[in-house]
Amino acid sequence: MVQPHTDTEPTRASSRPPRPTRTWAVVLAACAGQFLVVLDVSVVNVALPSMRADLGLSAIGLQWVVNAYSIAFAGFMLLGGRAADLFGRKRTFLTGLGLFTAASLAGGLAQEDWHLLAARAVQGLGAAVLAPATLTILTSAVPEGPARARAIGTWSAVGAGGGAAGGLVGGVLTDALSWRWVLLINVPVGALVLAGAALWLVESHSRDGRRLDLPGALLVTAGLATLAYGIVQTEAEGWAAAATLVPLTVGLVLLGVFVAVEARTGAPLMPLKFFRVRAVSAANAAMFVNGSAMFSMWFFMTLYAQNVLGYTPLGAGLALVPSSLSVVLGSKLAPRLMAGVGARRVAITGTLVAAGGMAWQSTMSAEGTYLTAILGPGVLMMAGAGLASTPLASLATSGGEPGDAGLLSGLINTSRTMGGALGLAVLSTVAASRTAGGAEAQALTAGYALAFRVGAGALLAGVVLMLVWLPRHREKQA
Repeated sequence: MVQPHTDTEPTRASSRPPRPTRTWAVVLAACAGQFLVVLDVSVVNVALPSMRADLGLSAIGLQWVVNAYSIAFAGFMLLGGRAADLFGRKRTFLTGLGLFTAASLAGGLAQEDWHLLAARAVQGLGAAVLAPATLTILTSAVPEGPARARAIGTWSAVGAGGGAAGGLVGGVLTDALSWRWVLLINVPVGALVLAGAALWLVESHSRDGRRLDLPGALLVTAGLATLAYGIVQTEAEGWAAAATLVPLTVGLVLLGVFVAVEARTGAPLMPLKFFRVRAVSAANAAMFVNGSAMFSMWFFMTLYAQNVLGYTPLGAGLALVPSSLSVVLGSKLAPRLMAGVGARRVAITGTLVAAGGMAWQSTMSAEGTYLTAILGPGVLMMAGAGLASTPLASLATSGGEPGDAGLLSGLINTSRTMGGALGLAVLSTVAASRTAGGAEAQALTAGYALAFRVGAGALLAGVVLMLVWLPRHREKQA
């Protein structure tokens, strides 16, 4: 068995030997936390029609059930990653999971639409604190090399499986109980993981005297949220309207101010020096582009299955089970391929496979069959996503010092989730522009198909980016 290591510094002498860390327990706890936070990105998708009927949500409100979570998740994840390094990975993991579990309870009991959106935003905040700690705990426990690649592959597979399983879990709970249980189910599961993590995890951190950059976190979150709101506004107002241009401009300005602040502060939330490491900058850029397309797949697939093909929530979830299995298979296969052909080639191959699946999906019709409209393209899309995510995560987290592990983990998670949040806003607007307010099957299908075509184009752009930018050999930070 691989012997774990941490960078923990003891605070006092003790006559008792330190409790040994079981690597399998660390991996299990980290993967369970990652599964929960990724599951909640997609688990609500099949429940959206039920939520709309019960709480009177608008079409834009439906998007914000997803985006309120993902934007808070992306915006605060860098802060969560730095908190894990400074205050302790175990402590941060437990804090994030506790907040996530409490917000899930509040969302499941929501009586108004704004109650639900507020709870989803707080859920995203808890996930942002939790998610970087999951990868940092794992990489701190397993030394760099083949063993760590396998561990990251397991983490990626579980995370991808959480996103893929969301449709099935959400369908079962919505049909058997109600939409509220897609959130309430997190309460007993979260409590169980909390108990296991408190028992199994050993504290580790980086004592470097740096402080948290709260202004940076607020700027990047406000900028992202405002930018996404502006993109969503294009569906109702168009691109030239003041209601669209003002938030788009303000969002870009806030993100520009964030970069300026990070360049000048003594303890930046996102040290710009990391972007001088080619593997880190290229892998994060590729993850952002890939996430912008892949994140939206489940949203449109579940809407297509229910609104066009007439599937029940449970039927839509069951229809996506093969895709769920393919993303796990791709993530587990990636480390073996990386050992033979390298992370760069595996990431490029996976993205090409996913782009092919999206192009196939874009040929969907209102009379589509399960085999050609859901099964085939879904398996290709998600197998490719699984193949691509593991090497990109490995490259992005291998370019820094041990004390920056949490920040690098938060950065790659932020890139994926931020890309996904903005991608969903853009592709939803693209689909709505083609649908033009029509509710019949043909109009909806045309909108969804256009979204998949644009997504395929984004993935091909990601392939070009990786070919040009990803290093052929792994480099270390100076």
